[in-house]
Amino acid sequence: MKEEVKLKFGAEEISIKTGQVARQANGSVLVQYGETIVLVSAVMGNTFKEDLDFLPLTVEYKERTYAAGKIPGGFFKREGRPSEKEILTSRLIDRPIRPLFPKGLRNEIQIISIVLSSDGAYNPDVLAVIGASAALHISEIPFEGPIAAVRVAHVDQEFVINPTYEEVEKSKLNLVVVGTKEGVVMLEGEAKEVSEDLFYQAVDVGYQALLPAIELQSQFREKCGKEKKDLLLLKLPEGAYETIKKMVSPKLQEICLLPNKEERMESINLLTCELEEEFAGTYTASDIKESLSRIQKNIVRNYAVNNGKRIDGREFEEVRPISCEVGFLPRTHGSALFTRGQTQSLAVTTLGTTNDEQMIESLEGEMFKKFMLHYNFPPFSVGETRPMRGPGRREIGHGALAEKALKAVMPEEEEFPYTVRLVSDVLESNGSSSMATICGGSLSMMDAGVPLKSAVAGIALGLFKEQDKDVILTDIAGLEDHYGDMDFKVAGTKEGVTAIQMDIKINGIKLELIDKILKQAQKARLHILNIMDSVLDKNRSHVSSYAPRITSFQIPHDKIGLVIGPGGKTIKRIISETGAKFDIDDNGIINIAADNDEQLQGAILKVKELIQDPEVGKIYAGKIVKVVNFGAFCEILPGKEGLIHVSEISNKRVPSVEEVLKVGEEVQVKVLGIDDAGKIKLSMKQVQGPEVLEEKKTT
Repeated sequence: MKEEVKLKFGAEEISIKTGQVARQANGSVLVQYGETIVLVSAVMGNTFKEDLDFLPLTVEYKERTYAAGKIPGGFFKREGRPSEKEILTSRLIDRPIRPLFPKGLRNEIQIISIVLSSDGAYNPDVLAVIGASAALHISEIPFEGPIAAVRVAHVDQEFVINPTYEEVEKSKLNLVVVGTKEGVVMLEGEAKEVSEDLFYQAVDVGYQALLPAIELQSQFREKCGKEKKDLLLLKLPEGAYETIKKMVSPKLQEICLLPNKEERMESINLLTCELEEEFAGTYTASDIKESLSRIQKNIVRNYAVNNGKRIDGREFEEVRPISCEVGFLPRTHGSALFTRGQTQSLAVTTLGTTNDEQMIESLEGEMFKKFMLHYNFPPFSVGETRPMRGPGRREIGHGALAEKALKAVMPEEEEFPYTVRLVSDVLESNGSSSMATICGGSLSMMDAGVPLKSAVAGIALGLFKEQDKDVILTDIAGLEDHYGDMDFKVAGTKEGVTAIQMDIKINGIKLELIDKILKQAQKARLHILNIMDSVLDKNRSHVSSYAPRITSFQIPHDKIGLVIGPGGKTIKRIISETGAKFDIDDNGIINIAADNDEQLQGAILKVKELIQDPEVGKIYAGKIVKVVNFGAFCEILPGKEGLIHVSEISNKRVPSVEEVLKVGEEVQVKVLGIDDAGKIKLSMKQVQGPEVLEEKKTT
């Protein structure tokens, strides 16, 4: 049975349909906005996976190239491994819906979003989030939704709901707000150093705009919703929690108060083994671990609420000790080691040329990235062993957040023509390694001589929400993140916010609380920036001696062909002579890269000689290229020749030009004039005295 609901949602109407396609899924919808259409399906497996200690939810977002009327590039001509955009959008869908499934649900659930049509104007990611919620909401799958999402931009001092790509480019803010009726559940955004007040206003505007889309989904369920299944949920055996709590509470509290993470983890592992021996045949290992986790959660949260400080002894707004070191690696272009508590990032900057830019194919077209940030999270950073494979979704997501935070302060290409790759290797982790990446990355790029507009720092805040009390924690450690209700990351400069990301484990937080969190984050960020400034407060005045030398300048449009030459002959000759690399665009912007300053200056000189026009009255060092009976032709600039008439060779009579001048001979000449046809008249006698020619004849 086909059903459809519609709503004016920003500049366009949003439409949600079901009953036409993908009818064997538990729930499926087509979401349309403008001429962009996304298919979203939700399917749940029938098997209860009692051996799992997590919800087996997978989310996949796919962009079909046919949606934009394109054929994939490459050899295979079909979509392959997911792009970074597809992975990040999958995470954007996953993060707000995951906490809204019943606790203890262990049936496999899969959400698949496929972009079927793209008008090139609107980003499909927000539609995919709404579609996932709508598909789950009308299905039999238990789900405590619905949720809705909007994108907010700020253009010409006005907020824009669900902006086009063009409007986002003009905006100082790009923010996705996701919420339920109860409040905001997720934030994801980047900005160009906007104030906390403006960011809060954007969240408020976005949340108010998404509420009608939540109501629309409720109406949709009334029309076509299926009865929710009463599923088996993973539960602890009767009395297990109480029995174990009574036995271990005092000892577990002592363990939780241990300051060292490794010591704490080892003590918990020993306690777990003791309990498994004690209750062998009564409770499973899974029952014991779950009970310990719940007890530990209560200890961590209640300690903060009741004692006014955290288990590691810090005040609620206290940042862990920070140390920074720049120039950590001798042969890299720039490096920094940033340590905050037991979280440590080694950030390394590499400078490259335009040939190192990353080409990205997307539905919107081909793009080139000059700044890339890659985040790595090796298992030793948390004292674990696991296979080392390619980057996972978490690594790509954390890297993308850090890249957004730093992108806002990157210099323009005209100012700094390098391609910049920043790599963060997390060497230790106990809370918010992505924010350490931002701090270390900022210092590393300044160490490499990248002229950032300002230093950037990041901080993560948490929340313990207990009845009517809200405890906001600055710089959350691993336990506080794991057992808390929120992970709120804010990055920015002293002037304002550049990136934000919020995830929660409850049904929503009120806008007033977000305002408090932003203010508390600002205080911590300024504290970190002051420490960073004490180590390196501005970029190095020069790039590393190991970095390539790059310069960029514009040549007249009509000189492009002259520099390139027929079939590239001229530019190939310059490359061969200097060893430099060249890139010239259609606007006449020329980029030159070389291994050292000598190569670079030689290449610059040759290009400038090529495009230079002769000046009347100026003296040049020329080379005789042809001798005739009435004079000689002399090349004064590459590709520019003039005639030295026999009468301008000497003040004395020259019986034969061949006796005085030879091909290949270097002479000093003065430009006498240039006629309308561009012919250049040269003189030697106005540069050299007559005695010079007499000496030559004698020799």
